[in-house]
Amino acid sequence: MLSIRRMLFTTKMPSCLNTNIHYIRNAKNVSFHGRTTGNYLSFNPRCLHKSSLVNQNREEHLPPKKPPKKLTTQFTQAISPYVRLMRMDRPIGTYLLFWPCGWSIALSANAGCWPDFHMLALFATGALIMRGAGCTINDMWDRDIDKKVERTRSRPLASGEISQLDAIVFLSAQLSLGLLVLVQLNLESIMLGACSLGLVVTYPLMKRITYWPQMVLGMAFNWGALLGWCATKGAVDWSACLPLYLSGICWTIVYDTIYAHQDKKDDVQIGVKSTALRFGENTKVWLSGFTAAMLAGLTAAGVACDQTLPYYASVGIVGGHLIQQIYSLNIDNASDCAKKFFSNSQVGLILFLGIVLGTLLKSEEKPKESKTSISASSSSTTSPIKGFVSPPSLQST
Repeated sequence: MLSIRRMLFTTKMPSCLNTNIHYIRNAKNVSFHGRTTGNYLSFNPRCLHKSSLVNQNREEHLPPKKPPKKLTTQFTQAISPYVRLMRMDRPIGTYLLFWPCGWSIALSANAGCWPDFHMLALFATGALIMRGAGCTINDMWDRDIDKKVERTRSRPLASGEISQLDAIVFLSAQLSLGLLVLVQLNLESIMLGACSLGLVVTYPLMKRITYWPQMVLGMAFNWGALLGWCATKGAVDWSACLPLYLSGICWTIVYDTIYAHQDKKDDVQIGVKSTALRFGENTKVWLSGFTAAMLAGLTAAGVACDQTLPYYASVGIVGGHLIQQIYSLNIDNASDCAKKFFSNSQVGLILFLGIVLGTLLKSEEKPKESKTSISASSSSTTSPIKGFVSPPSLQST
């Protein structure tokens, strides 16, 4: 008994024992192996088991357990690279692709009528899907180039978040969805829409070949100016659609040249070409010329469609907006170039609203036109009667 007592008070006890031993200072008649003692201490004999000491030692050295991730968090992390691959976090490209489609659909509306909202919804969906597909194709071509450019090296393909095979499978899904939208249109529109795929695929290669990749981008991005009219009317009215299409190309050259000035230093080192490098210090002069060509084309399209005052007012506002962009632009300031580029979504909206209002006001001019046409037709029918000349045989008699 005395030896056990000495061992307990003289030996350094492990932490397990320290947590289970309790001094009983006022205890009387404490039993230990059948004997009654005075003030003593009690402990939990189970703590002396070797396995409990080992387990406690392990728990002290184990890192704290992380709480399990929620299913929504895992899903978000899984789709995040694909969302960034199709640039859904930067919707400006979808807007710029949609506006030429919206212009064409609104211009093709009958006098005094709203544009076809069903068509607008279809083309908006198609713009979202096909813009994403175009970004996927672009990143697949430019994966090695993007690694060398500061602004693009964090893209999913360039950073290795997504493999090339993953991108191909994802692109197949995007093109399948785009095809589902396209087949909702008439046969002529399906054939016309399919013709644009060549431009979509080859555009990323143009920056390796020519200083005018922005022109090829404009041809692809403004294909909706032809397709929108064809979808609503069954055929393209070239007198209205061609100047609208050319205006859209000029507009794309303006805003994408501004955008390309952000990367011109990296482009020079890599050997990539762009209109930003082609225009150089004369960028503002070139962009002013393309703006003038754009406004001339929009005016010609308005004349072909018998547009009214709101349309031409919106064309004037668009011109003022672009002039302000160009002459306040600092081509050596990347943040200023980005700010000017993003403001072009306002340009598309302003023109779209002008087209809609101009088309609605056509209804007020139609009665006047019908009255004048009726009076002209009546005068044309009565003129032969008033000026009737009898045949020579009758005159002779």
